[in-house]
Amino acid sequence: MSQKKSYRRVIRHLTTGFAAVLVFLALIVPDQIFRLPPGNSVFTALLRVPVEALIAGALLLLLPQRGRLGRARRPIAGGLGVLLGLLTVVKLIDIGFFAVLARRFDPVLDWILVDDAYNFMVDSIGEPGTIGLSVALVLASIGLVAAMTWAVLRLSGIALNHRVAAWRGIGTVAAAWVALTLMGTQLIGGIPVASHTAADLAAHTALALPNDLADRKRFAAEVQVDAYRDRPADQMLTALRDKDVIVSFIESYGRDAIENPAFNSAVLTSLAANQQALTAKGFAARSGWLTSSTAGGGSWLAHSTFLSGLWIDNEQRYRSLVSSDRLTLTRAFKSSGHRTVGVEPGIIFAWPEGAFYGYDHIYDSHTLGYNGPGFSWSPMPDQYVMSAFQKLEYGPADRGRLLAEITLTSSHTPWAPVPSMIDWDAVGDGSVYGPMVANAEGPTSVWKDENRMRAEYARSIAYSMDSLLGHMAEYGRDDLVMVFLGDHQPASAVVGTQATHDVPVTIVAKDPAVLDRIAGWGWTDGLKPGPAAPVWRMDTFRDRFLAAYGPEGDPH
Repeated sequence: MSQKKSYRRVIRHLTTGFAAVLVFLALIVPDQIFRLPPGNSVFTALLRVPVEALIAGALLLLLPQRGRLGRARRPIAGGLGVLLGLLTVVKLIDIGFFAVLARRFDPVLDWILVDDAYNFMVDSIGEPGTIGLSVALVLASIGLVAAMTWAVLRLSGIALNHRVAAWRGIGTVAAAWVALTLMGTQLIGGIPVASHTAADLAAHTALALPNDLADRKRFAAEVQVDAYRDRPADQMLTALRDKDVIVSFIESYGRDAIENPAFNSAVLTSLAANQQALTAKGFAARSGWLTSSTAGGGSWLAHSTFLSGLWIDNEQRYRSLVSSDRLTLTRAFKSSGHRTVGVEPGIIFAWPEGAFYGYDHIYDSHTLGYNGPGFSWSPMPDQYVMSAFQKLEYGPADRGRLLAEITLTSSHTPWAPVPSMIDWDAVGDGSVYGPMVANAEGPTSVWKDENRMRAEYARSIAYSMDSLLGHMAEYGRDDLVMVFLGDHQPASAVVGTQATHDVPVTIVAKDPAVLDRIAGWGWTDGLKPGPAAPVWRMDTFRDRFLAAYGPEGDPH
């Protein structure tokens, strides 16, 4: 009998210990978990004192043992457990967001990204695996909330059965928390020992809706401020009226692709080779840096920021923008007399927002004539996109002036398989790419090795660069002007959590007068911006560009 009692006592201690560890970790683990140091020192970083446990413990102990409030103790403890469980689920989502998008999850606006995440997983592990993983995540979330509720109820019961010891423990730890707060003590990684992580997360989650409503009001005021709203059409982009212009976004082309020595060799090699080829054809370039409104994903936010001159960093701002009459760069070119086309191979569904940008025609994945295989997320290779653009729009001699906004997608995650450049005359309808995909490794294999994944990322950027600039060297006429840039940095899995949001931006032209217009910008000569080149917010580019190539930018 005594052996059975001893066994039960051990089980009680183990379950109580498990409950304590579960609640403790839920309270103190930061949502930017990748700030924690690797190796054994991570345990040092977890030596924290959570103020939320002290407050909740004191609240439950202060409730009377009898009466209506006494009977409410267990429902209150259960409610706190449910709340902590839900916050823990949100924290886990935050950890994922920081890892990919370098920001927190917005519980009001970010649900639209679920579809993108699902499609990414389908590309990476297939649809059956994605469905299984999705079901597992839902069940795990439910199980986590249930486990956290049980843990809080368990610990509250133990505290009530040992009230004196519980009060002494709370008092001692509270004094330590106050002292650590006043001293600002930090053990490692810049994380304070006196923790209020869960309270901060609860506040952020609770304030999401009012903050988003306030931001909606701010944006409504911002969109009304536009120095070019009433600019007459004959005063718009006067220096480019006799030019064809390409504005191209290269997916995930971030500053680290150029400056991070861990994986930048393929990109630097591509830039050097394309610089030589373009120089031989008489083209020159200047380059700088822009700070994107997003990182890791959300390309449409960066595109709209660049083209509208407004800071678009969430879905609410984007939806408000595309329902407005804001002047975009594409509309400005349309006013100046250019035919405006959007080349958007990544668009596979209806895209009503296209009307906002003012395109005369949009080419999407269904209308570019591609008859080859997809490359993971990217429906078609970038070289095919540029080849189709050449045949459909740029090549014909009997056309008017052209503004083409081209989005290149071969460098989109998961960066496998990466196409290879082929002879431009061999591109055809894209069926030539069939064997290339059949013989390539897929994302699942590449992503098993972090170094391999980074190398493939860089190789995809180099391929996009070779496709875009190779087209310019092969087909570019004397009157062609190109603006190309990255939309955002790649995911933190490639660049880490401390990377900037900076992306390269370059203007290429053969006519010296085009680059003379931006001589005062301080940009670096060539395709590769130097480390000292100026860094501007992406939303400032539209006005700088319109001023440089309008009447006020005439250097004479």
